[in-house]
Amino acid sequence: MIQRLRTRPQFQAVLASAPVAKTPHFALHRLVLEPAEGLDALFPAAGPWLGVLIPKRWARRAVTRNAIRRQIYATAPSGDGLPAAAHVVRLRGAFDPKQFVSASSEALKRAVRAELLGLWSRVPTRTAPAAPRGHVA
Repeated sequence: MIQRLRTRPQFQAVLASAPVAKTPHFALHRLVLEPAEGLDALFPAAGPWLGVLIPKRWARRAVTRNAIRRQIYATAPSGDGLPAAAHVVRLRGAFDPKQFVSASSEALKRAVRAELLGLWSRVPTRTAPAAPRGHVA
């Protein structure tokens, strides 16, 4: 079963890592949960964790943010499809309001769903530890 990220420190820990997959509107961050790093306090249960970050900057209306959030959770792979790591899907750009006039249209939901399926297909299944942002390997 996928656990949901709830606290600010959990989100901050995951967002400190570089994105492992990107699409025009979304980025997926992953934090491999290694016992040696002392992350047991932040992530007490073993298995996959998933969080969603949708800034008001990119989706002004609450109905739009909620529709996108629902699509993210609906398209996420099941527990066996995600490795035992913490994941955050972040909206990184607005959907064109001229193309999607309604705040929660079926066309918007289809576009979001299609892009999210593409994002999940780009996710590497191996959980190699990600280098922190700004780190040159």
